Amino acid sequence: MRTTVLAATLAATALVPATALAGAVPAAHHGPADQGRSRSAPQASPAGLAPCGAGQLCLWAKPDFTGARQTHELSTVDIESCVPLPAAGHAQALVNRTGRPVTTYQSAECEETGEFETYPGGGTWVPRSPYTVRAFKIWEN
Repeated sequence: MRTTVLAATLAATALVPATALAGAVPAAHHGPADQGRSRSAPQASPAGLAPCGAGQLCLWAKPDFTGARQTHELSTVDIESCVPLPAAGHAQALVNRTGRPVTTYQSAECEETGEFETYPGGGTWVPRSPYTVRAFKIWEN
């Protein structure tokens, strides 16, 4: 069963002053499609949310961008390949600033039998993933 990031977006909204929200947390979508969609330029971290560098996927072990942090970049990841997190690693919060859609998976093998969600790459902050992330894929635009 697929989930949405409505709860995560609401949680992010509660953390950010209203003046910092204008366009700061884009809506997520399912699947790597949307190739005809225009993409905006990557955004800086909104006030009050975790920093993550342009071109990076940042994952935190605990909700609200706390705990151990992992950072991934396109130069170290094969596009459209399943990237499992280390055996003891998992994530419960993430920021996608890769400029490409990223799908996170509950399954360490990127199987779609568990939960999964795709986040836009222009700047998406998810302080509380709706499931424990164990793997991800970065998609071609």
